Amino acid sequence: MEFECQRGTKIGLEDCSIDCVDYPCREKVDTSFIEPSKNPKSFIFDSEKQNSSWRLDGKGVSLSLKCEELLAVNEVLPDCRSITDLPPALISEILNCLEPKELGVVSCVNASLYRLASEHHVWKEFYCERWGQPILLAPLGAEHADEKSWKELFVEREFRSKTFMGRYSIDTLYGHTEAVRSVSVLSSKKLLFTSGYDQIVRMWDLEEGLSIASSRPLGCTIRAVAADSRLLIAGGTDGFIHGWRAEDGNPHLFDLRSPQNQNMEFRVWEHEGPITCLALDLNKMYSGSWDMSIRVWDRSSLKCLKVLMHNDWVWSLAPHDTTVASAAGSDLYVWDTNIGSELATVNNVHAGNAFSLARSHTGKLLFTGGEDGAIRMFEISRNDKLHLRRVATWIPHSGAVYSLAFEFPWLVSASSDGKLSLIDVRKLLRTNRSYVMEKPSKVDNRAKNVEPPQRMLHGFGSNLFAVDIGLDRIVCAGEEGIVRIWNFSEALEVEQRVRALRGLRLENRMRRRKLQSEMTGKGSRADQCSVAAKKNQLNGDRNSWRNKRRVTGKLKA
Repeated sequence: MEFECQRGTKIGLEDCSIDCVDYPCREKVDTSFIEPSKNPKSFIFDSEKQNSSWRLDGKGVSLSLKCEELLAVNEVLPDCRSITDLPPALISEILNCLEPKELGVVSCVNASLYRLASEHHVWKEFYCERWGQPILLAPLGAEHADEKSWKELFVEREFRSKTFMGRYSIDTLYGHTEAVRSVSVLSSKKLLFTSGYDQIVRMWDLEEGLSIASSRPLGCTIRAVAADSRLLIAGGTDGFIHGWRAEDGNPHLFDLRSPQNQNMEFRVWEHEGPITCLALDLNKMYSGSWDMSIRVWDRSSLKCLKVLMHNDWVWSLAPHDTTVASAAGSDLYVWDTNIGSELATVNNVHAGNAFSLARSHTGKLLFTGGEDGAIRMFEISRNDKLHLRRVATWIPHSGAVYSLAFEFPWLVSASSDGKLSLIDVRKLLRTNRSYVMEKPSKVDNRAKNVEPPQRMLHGFGSNLFAVDIGLDRIVCAGEEGIVRIWNFSEALEVEQRVRALRGLRLENRMRRRKLQSEMTGKGSRADQCSVAAKKNQLNGDRNSWRNKRRVTGKLKA
């Protein structure tokens, strides 16, 4: 026997109610309300939407295929009254759809959810998505890194990122005799590398602000420098790339003072013009030049693998995985480094040259700074073809933006007007993780009108050429030949004290609530007796007043 059911209707069965469609209604409909029509073989409901077919099961109850699936789930998960009754694997899949803040709220519900939410693998994804692999500071070894969970690492890094809105102190480094064109922070070793017109690469202690070593004069202006824990490279106007390999046992990694050693120092040349930008990844080196090309090098053999030709001078580049983004002239490019092909191009990004470029750790967000003083944010999405979409624009500077640095969530820019701007990009990112999992886009389409930069740092002369960010410090340098470090560690200490006091207050509040609940449970019976006694006392007082009134009335009579 078959009948047609209205979409959105619930059929009440013996022990459960089942949704007939994907959009359930809240009211339950009992089978007693179903009236048979003249045709005994079918029941009909009036419907304005598309109808769905039903068939009878063995007990004479009509079910759809969707309802049968739900019944099967109900048979597999009997007596599930809350989320904690579900299997841990299913709870893990549910938690995988949450954002960090939501996951933290869930962990506060009870002990079982706290354990599941704290040990969930999604914390590693959150961390690596925002900051890449964890940075192990020099004093810490592998044993200390293993003690912290991914949640603890994420919370600590997120907490540290808030300090850039707090107090700071400025450390000034003197040593360069002419303008400084490039700075690079190696956070894992707390080292800083600078170079400029004086043809020397200098290495500094980022924590103490002291000069560690400096290279011999390299014979030309050094416009770019890049470093990681294995390699330091510098590029200048002569078209050469000068490199130093890390030494085992050297606490400062590179020996810049010693005379040229073929095993630890090298030079490569293929560019026909000045080198303007450099970058490193695990296996490759990248160099951009005014000869309108980007060259991709193998780190071990020092051979050029690919040459990416542009239509104008190359000002900046930012590699990620198998792609590299570049700014040449006023245009923005994205290239495939494996085959050397151009994947996407945006023409006339700025009114004038696009001098600077920065990229997120995921490679999905691009930031450009130009001669017009504007900063633009782009999203990279890739389905069948790679697409670049402009998301936001800021104009925080009155001069050209020469350098950009990004560490989630802060974008820092240095300009010829002598100012630094700090922009928090979190408001432009989506908050619904389930939507992000379905679509590659992570940027909110509604974010058209953005706020101005959250903070502006002043106090420089004109022409800031370079900026970089690492941990709780921002480093910048420019035409004055002075390197300045904005130290926000004081704000971190203040925030830690505030956080500790907030934790103590919360602990005391919870202790008081616990004591109050215990006192309430013990004294509930005594309170009832005291209330009854008070009622009896009031009734007694009323009766005595009435008796006195009767006595006085009799006496008067």
